[in-house]
Amino acid sequence: MGIALENISKCFESFQAVDCVNLEISPGSLIALLGPSGSGKSSLLRLIAGLETPDRGRIWLAGTDATKQSVRERNIGFVFQNYALFKHLTVRQNIAFGLEIRGLAPPQVEKKVAELLDLIQLAGLGDRYPAQLSGGQRQRVALARALAIEPQVLLLDEPFAAVDARVRKDLRGWLRRLHDRSHVTTVFVTHDQAEAMEVADKIVIMNKGRIEQVGTPAEIYDNPANAFVMGFISRVNILSSSSNIFHAHGLEATNPQMFLRPEDIAIETSSNTTNVSAKVNRLIHLGSEIQAELALDDGQVIMAHLTREKFDSLQLEPQQQVFVKPKQAKSFPIDYSI
Repeated sequence: MGIALENISKCFESFQAVDCVNLEISPGSLIALLGPSGSGKSSLLRLIAGLETPDRGRIWLAGTDATKQSVRERNIGFVFQNYALFKHLTVRQNIAFGLEIRGLAPPQVEKKVAELLDLIQLAGLGDRYPAQLSGGQRQRVALARALAIEPQVLLLDEPFAAVDARVRKDLRGWLRRLHDRSHVTTVFVTHDQAEAMEVADKIVIMNKGRIEQVGTPAEIYDNPANAFVMGFISRVNILSSSSNIFHAHGLEATNPQMFLRPEDIAIETSSNTTNVSAKVNRLIHLGSEIQAELALDDGQVIMAHLTREKFDSLQLEPQQQVFVKPKQAKSFPIDYSI
């Protein structure tokens, strides 16, 4: 089912949570709402679900005006950050709850629950209680319960925030595979850039209740719409456009700042006409990647990323003199509203 948001706004007292948002979500797609805390992403999700009512604008579901429809009328599955499972019910009973409320016959309920337990890879754990499961397993049960009613839309609010980093990584891949099997239109909220980039078909970048950019992960990374998007989607070095690192390489900018990603800095141990001198302040080892903090001759400090292979070939040490140049940089007009 497709979703269309038309001039949606929502205030909570004096706080403008969502500000004139227009967005179209294609049927069967997996969309991430990405942004910092307070950007309006969870509020927007709750508006789609019908848990909040917009002050202005309309919400369209499958071409029908659903702005005033109840939560039940919208046939939307919602998964909360804290799972919200019934502690006194088994896994099987939790998944069956919505089906029983809708009056399905016991054999139908049993068959559907068995299918969902198999789908979430917990077929042997149906008789356990939530307290007997890991965080990742509880999150999968919450997703199965939401899918049991065969929703036309699945909404997920920070679905993996309550689990550790390793489990979160596993759940990302699992959610993507689950979506590819179910083809349910899915919208999930996250503040984790890597999560959005890895899982979503498209990313909606939000800031201060507004949409800054909508695009595929590649589009947003390669062509950020503004300084906020570039700075939020990945780490950047913000330098004066007058820095000699740009002049030596022949890069010119009409704006006072240049944005340079750490992975777009080339480091060499010998000088030439297109690079500038820098000193290695600190090296941070992150397994397959090394981060190098570098001090330029003009006093500006930048962070560069190197692959393990490149680091091994350079044999860098703290306080070593190196020579750097930008592979590419971006320049944006200053937007004082961001």
